[in-house]
Parts: sequence; C-alpha cells; structure tokens
Amino acid sequence: MADNENLRADAQANRDRILEVARDALAVDPASSLNSIAKTAGVGAGTLYRHFPSRESLVLSVYRKEIDTLVALAPVLLSKHPPLQAFRTWCDRLAKFGRMKYGVADIVHAGTSDQDMQETYGPMLGAVRQLMDACEGSGEIRRGSNPEDFLVLVGLLWRIPPSAAGEARVKRLLALAFRGLDAREE
Repeated sequence: MADNENLRADAQANRDRILEVARDALAVDPASSLNSIAKTAGVGAGTLYRHFPSRESLVLSVYRKEIDTLVALAPVLLSKHPPLQAFRTWCDRLAKFGRMKYGVADIVHAGTSDQDMQETYGPMLGAVRQLMDACEGSGEIRRGSNPEDFLVLVGLLWRIPPSAAGEARVKRLLALAFRGLDAREE
C-alpha cells in the first residue's frame, strides 16, 4: 500500500509540476511545445502525455487549476489584508491569469462545455461576491455593486496582449473598474 501511495504522490507531484510549468510557459509563449514543457518540468514526454493526452487537455487543466486557485485565494487574502487591499491583490492575480489565457483563449473557449462554464463561473462569481461584500461591509466601496458586472468587466483583461503597453492598459482598466465601485485611490 505504501508503494502505491508513493507512486500516486509522485504522479500527483509530476502533474502539478507540469501544470505550473505549462501556466508559465503559455503566458510567455502560447505556442510553447508540449515537449519543451515536459523538459522544463523535469519529466519525459510520455509522463506529460499520460496526464494530458492532448494540448487541449493540458490547456484546459491549466485553466481549471487557475480558476480553482483564484477561488481559493479570495478568503485567504481577506484573512490577511484589509478588504480593499485583498480585492486589489486578487484582481492583480486575475490579471496575471489573463496573460496566460490571452494566447490560449481560443482553445479554452472551444474546449469548454456549458457544464465546465457553470463549474468555473459560479465559484469565480462567488469569490468576487465575497471580496465585494467584505469591501462594502468595511465601507471601502459603495453598496449595491454587482459582482457579475464586475467579473464581466474584468474579463476584458484577457483580451489585452501581454506586453509592456498591455500591462499599462491592464493597470489603467483595473483602476477604472475600482473607481466605478467608488473605491478609494491607492
């Protein structure tokens, strides 16, 4: 039993490492080869293909893991920071995710079913709602803001090319979105 548990732990560690490397590689170059991702992750191509039989499955797994990470990050940030700082930090992480998604958005959209959308959109909306509720409760944004509207608005960040000019635009757009919530300036 211990050998099987070690094997499973090793397999999970390999999978997690592949996803981390793929996230970073795809953010830099959406055309990164699966072989280069495997090599950087320190695994053979066979190991990568056992976990992710296609480029699409790898991209969708990276996407899902990033969504899960963002959802889990909201309460952690709220436990460590004042609400508005937590919300801004969360949005910065969302923008970083957008840089990865920019180059692979077509794969994500083509490979995402309605059920996948429900399974990812609902929790993301919940994270935004949690952050906004905390900010409203502390008086850091105006009451009555709509979390779904905010999420749709910041979803536009994923269409901005990951360049120096794009980074500047992301910062301006996030500042504009926060001004729309009547958030105090940084």
